[in-house]
Amino acid sequence: MAPQREWFEKDYYKTLGVPESASHKEITKAYRKLARELHPDANPGDTAAEERFKEVSSAYDVLGDEAKRAEYDEVRRMGPVGGMYSGAGAPGGPGGATFTSEDLGDLGGLFSNLFGRRGGPTPGGPGPRGTGPQRGDDLQAELTMSFTDAIAGSDTTISLVSDAACHVCNGTGSRPGSAPQICPTCGGKGVKEDNQGFFSFSTPCVSCGGSGAIVVDPCANCHGSGTERRTREVKVRIPPGVSDGKTIRLKGRGGPGRNGGPPGDLFVKVHVRPDPTFGRKGNDVTVTRTISFPEAALGTKVKVPTPDGPPVTIKVPPGTQPGRVLRVRGRGVTTAKATGDLLVTVDVAVPTELSDEQRRAVEDLAAAFDGATRATTEAAS
Repeated sequence: MAPQREWFEKDYYKTLGVPESASHKEITKAYRKLARELHPDANPGDTAAEERFKEVSSAYDVLGDEAKRAEYDEVRRMGPVGGMYSGAGAPGGPGGATFTSEDLGDLGGLFSNLFGRRGGPTPGGPGPRGTGPQRGDDLQAELTMSFTDAIAGSDTTISLVSDAACHVCNGTGSRPGSAPQICPTCGGKGVKEDNQGFFSFSTPCVSCGGSGAIVVDPCANCHGSGTERRTREVKVRIPPGVSDGKTIRLKGRGGPGRNGGPPGDLFVKVHVRPDPTFGRKGNDVTVTRTISFPEAALGTKVKVPTPDGPPVTIKVPPGTQPGRVLRVRGRGVTTAKATGDLLVTVDVAVPTELSDEQRRAVEDLAAAFDGATRATTEAAS
């Protein structure tokens, strides 16, 4: 793998919070800890945490791979100037040093200008700094779903308007039946090297824009770009128990890569519609059931709906007070980590109108109590 420009600019060890001498196991442990803390699912709506999550993932992508880590360490050891030397031309060896202006970032353009080696952008292609494979853009989308679908999980499809690989040429940029050809100017390298005595200046090829290939017979649909703006359907698997505001990452479903680079990711923010029957507190599902005063006083059994199955029958103990919460274990939200409970709040209905028979019955009940309940309450206070 060729060194990436950001390798000169970013300290991946610092990003993961480990020393350069850390073992592979220590690096993996640090990454997993940070990934759990910064994951979009654990920080809904926190853009700063989302950016840190991406940085941590990029760092582990390099340090978690032994081969990439070894190359990264070598690049970092040489530094931004040392990275310009290679092979026999390295300091201390015979011959001249190989100097690549691209490795200096903005300074590379300055050196190229001083030596008359600035390359202009290629019509229809990227400029000098857009060379080599490039990762596609990360995209964002939103999805609204019902409470019960969020609890159970579901497979759905969202429509997304974005850049996508051209459906006519499959992203090659060439008319069907033809293919891009190796650039005759750079021989497919994507760069052109000019020896200037001790230094060898390397600049992006102006003929192919650094891609190493040219489109001789452009696709009529995308005009050689390999991409088109269109609506595409993306399948999304919603895990059980997703909550409102959570963001789901779909790797590789974002914008298409350029010059053979990988696609970006798609981040789907989930919105859950309020439910008229159920509520949610963490992994617990809440519901309210109303009973009559006689049922509260004498005790009863009531059927309670559940969000993911048939109703359950619960026992209401005698003397249940309004607002009491009864727990049905294991009938709440089930996620990959835990299962919550169903919390049933008991409400006692007080009639606003009574029939003559009901009024007589209530008066008889009041006479039977003979103020005992009030007296007991006053004594307690």
